[in-house]
Amino acid sequence: MLIALDMDGTLLNEQGRISAENREAIVQAQSLGHIVAIATGRSYMDAERQLRLAELEMPVVSLNGAMITLGDGVLAASQPLDKNDIIPVLRWMNEMHELYYEIYTADNVYVELDKRVRLEKLSSLSDEEVPDEVGWLLKAMINKQFQQAAVSYVENMEEIWSREDTPIYKALAFSLNRELLKEASTRFAEVPGLIITASHVNNIEINHEQANKGAGVRLLAEHYGLPPEQVAVMGDSYNDLPMFETAGYRIAMENAAPILKETADFITLSNENHGVAAGLRHLLEKA
Repeated sequence: MLIALDMDGTLLNEQGRISAENREAIVQAQSLGHIVAIATGRSYMDAERQLRLAELEMPVVSLNGAMITLGDGVLAASQPLDKNDIIPVLRWMNEMHELYYEIYTADNVYVELDKRVRLEKLSSLSDEEVPDEVGWLLKAMINKQFQQAAVSYVENMEEIWSREDTPIYKALAFSLNRELLKEASTRFAEVPGLIITASHVNNIEINHEQANKGAGVRLLAEHYGLPPEQVAVMGDSYNDLPMFETAGYRIAMENAAPILKETADFITLSNENHGVAAGLRHLLEKA
């Protein structure tokens, strides 16, 4: 069986770490011959760093399915964006002061320094100035920035776009202004060949239309000769929906978005309560 685990809000706790309980359960599943993999919106470098810290080795579906890397570090498949198509929208976002965004390459996450400064200013707003439903997300985004191993701050994103030998695999945008975020989504939707997902109502993630967690997990299963019925997935957020739609068994976290819980076959504990370990025990008991 292939078991694909999301990272943020699923495998990782609020400190951005893999707990000893989760690690032990993963090792147990691997020892029984199951393939445990990561399926994340993070870059491969970030995901691999977390695995290395926990002394784990497994395949990684990164950047929402845009890259598939086997446990030994070999790149099995990749699907970058067409830079020429998306640069006009990225340039527009550069001019929108209320929009924070990142672009992801194979081994790095790039943020314009000015955008980082503005995000930090947002994090310093009082509770009265920030809606309750996004206050936690704002803090989570700041924390995730510090947790990411491969983040580079640049004066101007143009220097990244102009590198012919640097493919872009994903873009992420965040804003408290949902109308502005909706406009960004509309502009990206007008570009052919893209898929737009979200991990919260205040952000959007842009990938190639053939790059999503469902497609990535499916390709990984095919690599190992496993049918969809032999694939189980575990996640908490909207960008996990594509793999929920293609897997044979779906496990939602207690802290998952309602739509994932509605489609799940089993609801495990939260990421703070070692929900991955509980979910894996459930899978192994029913296997």
